[in-house]
Amino acid sequence: MTVWIAIGATAVGCYLVKLLGLLVPAGALERPLVQRLSALLPVALLAALTAQQTFSANGALALDARGAGVAAAALALVLRAPFLVVVGAAVVVTALVRAVAA
Repeated sequence: MTVWIAIGATAVGCYLVKLLGLLVPAGALERPLVQRLSALLPVALLAALTAQQTFSANGALALDARGAGVAAAALALVLRAPFLVVVGAAVVVTALVRAVAA
């Protein structure tokens, strides 16, 4: 029963956040600072999520094959490789590091 209460509370919370966003005056959204923050915030959140998922295990710092894969992807991005090449490089390097370490 506790799970259903949490699901219901989350649904109500999401609805209220959506409603709150609709109630913000248009003039507040046209300010340059708000526009700049709304453009940069998703990138920052995605970078933080990627870093947290890549470099942590059980709440501690973990440097393993995932870090090598992210480094390979970053290098491919610096070299302006296409998206599929970036993903492929990350997959191949992660698999190779795991195979060598195992």
